[in-house]
Amino acid sequence: MSNGDVFADIAGKYDRINTILSLGRDGAWRRTAISRLPSGRVLDLGGGTGAANPDLGERHVVVIDPAPEMLARNAGADRVVGVGEALPFRDGSFDAVFSAYVFRNLDSVAGTLAEIARVLRPGGKAGIVDLGRPRGPVAARVHRASSAVVLPLVGRLAGAPDEYRYLHHSLDKLPAPEEMFAAGPLVLEYTWRMGPLGFVYGAILTKP
Repeated sequence: MSNGDVFADIAGKYDRINTILSLGRDGAWRRTAISRLPSGRVLDLGGGTGAANPDLGERHVVVIDPAPEMLARNAGADRVVGVGEALPFRDGSFDAVFSAYVFRNLDSVAGTLAEIARVLRPGGKAGIVDLGRPRGPVAARVHRASSAVVLPLVGRLAGAPDEYRYLHHSLDKLPAPEEMFAAGPLVLEYTWRMGPLGFVYGAILTKP
């Protein structure tokens, strides 16, 4: 599936399903990262339906997402169809970049990080929240076995089995954030874990 196709067919159900799967904690996980970002102009990378809009507060929010079907449900004023690997913005045009539950769907993490670094002003910050496997082999095995059952079941109930089968496999797609963000154009300040078994991570990165 391409980035724009992954959840296009379930745009109307996407936020509700996320809330169910996270036991209502998806918003709290987003807010934890947002609270550590500066004010000013922020790019919501993969912002889709605009679930993060209320949490971004008084910031000037620009949303970019590859799926027009998702953006059509976003009430924000500045919405752009596009991908993280080729951001259509000027150098140094944002004070912050926020991205939630997106990095597993990227074609190129390295390319997207390079683009984030380009559009951030010096000293600007990126806050990233995403899903992965818990740290530790036992916790990872337990989580993998659970998601292999739960996610396809949710997908069938939502009428989108392919999308949620993809989600299960995407949890193994990338290395741990401590490794993934350790090298590159942005400085990794810190990471933290959230959710059952720590399968959700947050990361704050800064442009030197």
